[in-house]
This record gives sequence, structure tokens and C-alpha cells, in this order.
Amino acid sequence: MLELRPNCEICDCDLPPESTEACICTYECTYCVTCAESVLENVCPNCGGNLVPRPIRPKTSWRPTTGLGKHPASTTRRHNKWTPAERRTLSDKLKDVPPTER
Repeated sequence: MLELRPNCEICDCDLPPESTEACICTYECTYCVTCAESVLENVCPNCGGNLVPRPIRPKTSWRPTTGLGKHPASTTRRHNKWTPAERRTLSDKLKDVPPTER
């Protein structure tokens, strides 16, 4: 199940569980749409994978073991460890390579 991280790992803006502005990679690295598109060019600076919209976990438990009430979002804020130059180098290298070929 997704951790639903609370912030963009680049600009640190808040990304609550219901946000439509959150993007993730396969390892759940989390970025806002603005950083994902303009800073990272849809390349995760940690794994080199693509970034996609994060799904929204329902607030309501429509089934007995689902929803935010049963599985709350994380409150641990994370920050990307790579320098802007290191992020740019990886993005420049991979931005034109389809995710299926990275």
C-alpha cells in the first residue's frame, strides 16, 4: 500500500492525501506536479524512473479494511538528497528515453 508522503521532496510544498498535484515514481518518491514537470522533466532523480499522478486514497472506508481511517497517510517529510546539478544531469540524460527503455 502506498505511503502517501506529505510533501514534495524538492520544494517541500504540502501534498495532502487528497492532492491532485502529487506525482510518484515506482519507489514512491513524491514530487509536486510543478517540480515533476519543470525541474525533473518527469525523471525521478533517485531511480531514473518516470513520474505519474499519485492515486487518491478514499477518505471513506467503503469496505471494512480500506480508506484513510484504516490506513492514514504518512506524516514523515522527506527531502531529495541530490544537488540541483546532479538532478539536472540525470534528467538531461533520461528525459528523452521512454520509461520502458530506461
